[in-house]
Amino acid sequence: MMLIVGLGNPGPAYAGNRHNIGYMVIDELIRRNNAQKLSSSSFNAELFKFSNHFLLKPLTFMNLSGNSIQAVKKFYKIEKIVVIHDDLDLPFGALRFKYGGGHGGHNGLKSTDEMISREYTRVRLGIGKPEYKGEVASYVLSDFSPAELEHISSWISHTCEAVESLLENTLEDVSSKYTIKKFQLK
Repeated sequence: MMLIVGLGNPGPAYAGNRHNIGYMVIDELIRRNNAQKLSSSSFNAELFKFSNHFLLKPLTFMNLSGNSIQAVKKFYKIEKIVVIHDDLDLPFGALRFKYGGGHGGHNGLKSTDEMISREYTRVRLGIGKPEYKGEVASYVLSDFSPAELEHISSWISHTCEAVESLLENTLEDVSSKYTIKKFQLK
């Protein structure tokens, strides 16, 4: 049993934002696996199930994501957790995998670390970074560029294959097969 979480912000205003790439992957996993929606009002989240696994989109906004994750983890007694999130430190289109580690200033990871510890698998999707540090908040809350959008669906599909592979394979095996170090925009 695994809890697979996509980080993002709820609502249509945020739907295409870089910060919502985790939600986008969860949406595709729901579609691919014909996951069934569960009643999730007590978790402040959208919660789905397929096979013996759960897909979660916290509806708490990014900086409180850990609250929903902890509630689902505790209620269903889930030990294995995967968190899918955007990563400023990786170039656009990169895909990396990591167990544990720091939050790197990511508020969704910071909240998750505070609520359930750092002991979970991270699926890191590179979104690049703005030219100036002071632009980080507006950058992550902006939509992908038209050039980036051309590659989003194949990137999300590749990420879904990797996450599905995590259900049956080790992190090392998945990482060696699915890692994308650098993606070239045309």
